Amino acid sequence: MNPAVLIVDDSLTVRMDLGESFLSAGFERVLCSTLAEARDAIVAHPFDLIVLDVLLPDGNGIDFLRELRTISAMARTPVVLLSTETEIRDRVRGLKTGASDYIGKPYESSYVVGRGLELLRKSSAVSESRGATTVLVIDDSATFREELKFVLETAGYRVVAAVTGEDGLRAAVDARPDIIVVDGVLPGIDGATVIRRIRADAAVRATPCILLTASEERSGELEALDAGADAYVRKEEDSQVILARVTAVLRASAASFSGVVPPASLLGPKKILVVDENDGDLREIGAELRHEGCEVIAARSGVEALDLLSVQLVDCILLGMQNPAGTVFETCKRIKSSAEWRGIPLILHAPAEMQQAMVHGINAGADDYIVKSSDLAVLRARVRAQLRRKQFEDENRGIRERFLQKELEVVAANSARQLAETRAAFVEELERKNGELEAFSYSVSHDLRAPLRSIDGFSQLLLEDCAATLSDKGQDYLKRVRASAQRMGNLIDDLLQLSRVGRAAIHRDRIDLSAIANAVIEELRTKDPDRKVAVRVQERLLAEADPGLTRIVFDNLLGNAWKFTSKAGAARIDVEAKWEAGAATYCVRDNGAGFSMEYAESLFRPFQRLHSEADFPGTGIGLATVHRIIDRHGGRIWAESGIDRGTAFFFTLPAAKPAAR
Repeated sequence: MNPAVLIVDDSLTVRMDLGESFLSAGFERVLCSTLAEARDAIVAHPFDLIVLDVLLPDGNGIDFLRELRTISAMARTPVVLLSTETEIRDRVRGLKTGASDYIGKPYESSYVVGRGLELLRKSSAVSESRGATTVLVIDDSATFREELKFVLETAGYRVVAAVTGEDGLRAAVDARPDIIVVDGVLPGIDGATVIRRIRADAAVRATPCILLTASEERSGELEALDAGADAYVRKEEDSQVILARVTAVLRASAASFSGVVPPASLLGPKKILVVDENDGDLREIGAELRHEGCEVIAARSGVEALDLLSVQLVDCILLGMQNPAGTVFETCKRIKSSAEWRGIPLILHAPAEMQQAMVHGINAGADDYIVKSSDLAVLRARVRAQLRRKQFEDENRGIRERFLQKELEVVAANSARQLAETRAAFVEELERKNGELEAFSYSVSHDLRAPLRSIDGFSQLLLEDCAATLSDKGQDYLKRVRASAQRMGNLIDDLLQLSRVGRAAIHRDRIDLSAIANAVIEELRTKDPDRKVAVRVQERLLAEADPGLTRIVFDNLLGNAWKFTSKAGAARIDVEAKWEAGAATYCVRDNGAGFSMEYAESLFRPFQRLHSEADFPGTGIGLATVHRIIDRHGGRIWAESGIDRGTAFFFTLPAAKPAAR
């Protein structure tokens, strides 16, 4: 789909001129003479670009632009203002309102189209809409052009045609073709010169070029290759041969394409800021540079020039010098001291008698100086030279930045590798230390369990056998000894279980979590038959997990839910799951005491207790054990709760594979 442009101007001549130029450049265009027509067109049709006159019969274009920028769909659409109001203050007002560019009348239609294409390239609209590989054919023979165009389009290529070498160069910048096929003999500059100029322009120099010739001499091929052509084809060859050569050259260029965005083209539209107090010099220089396809902005003082630069950059500055020269030096210093402006080529333009002052201007930062004379060809050449220098600097800066980026990527990759190696070594050491600590804890806990059982057992025997001889206080002491021993025994059992979980091998089976949850609930009901708890367990909660370890998970989660709902009026526990994108999240929910979410991050640490021992006894090891089991299965666990609002524990496990049929 071709890009669409809306052209709004009350002059029929301007509308037709720009309409034909944009149509030739591959645009769909809509022409309007009033703002009312433009509003209707915008409602009916989306546009990629708008060319808008400032002075219209039914309103002001700048006010209309302000209106457009409030519409979300048009907020980023490039808008080029076109006006006879070319004073700096008018340009600044238009650009500050939101214009993408401001072009004064009279204008060059090729410049307007070129700027439009440049703006669209920046917004990626052209590259997205173009799609097909583009071939630029430059040939003055209508018969040959049409024949080759038919063959190329039949093969799926998009074809842009030009008749002369000059038109071909402009088309190369505007259309940015993927390959250029150019005749060796053309009106104006010949095909070899076209290729040389393409190769001299960093923006398009990578474009493959095929030179066509009617000559059968061997020297013709050598001249073509010397000019920079990628291939050489005689026009007498069948058009299918040319098609095959185009395909082969494109294939070779794609293999070596670097994907680097080139700098702005030397052949594209250029904006030149001319600063001079003399109206005659401004008109004369402006007329000369417009022939070069440049947009000339006239400023009568350094202050005006700085005002313009604050809202719009230009490609080159031509700074006229009059007596006294102090203000010119100050303007020069201001421009070159700005990081944003200092790269713009600045040329001093002064009478011959001010040559010494021009030397001071060079010292103030100017890039070149030109003596005012009747021969403006020198001025054009100096401007072109400075633009060429600027392009080379931009290209070299881009290369340096790419090399720097590559170096940074290498440094980042090495740092990431070293960090990964250090982290791996640290984790390995940590796991070793953790293993040693767990082994020590297991050994100590195991050795402590036998003495504690003795204390518990003998305390029980004393209470049973010597009850008659013991005082009430003695019996109370023995009961406290026995309770402490039992509590310590429970703690040791939990620590041993935590240690075993960390070291045990995981045996994954297809298990039914619903059956495990129901079995745990039955045990809880048996131990506490007087408790009335409503329990709902969702059926067929399947997972790939270790049955023994999963039982420990539900022992702890359901045990906690049973314990913490003991003071609830209508105790309730739910076990359920939900599936999203093929993954299951399981949940154990209760309506018990709950806890504050500020403790959520520390909930699964060993010995972390959120309630008093007197209200809800426990060791503080259970949730740490659950977290370790879920983590070893490759899942995760988290909780959501609120004080007196119950608690929900969520955890993930690998989903069960479908049962074999």
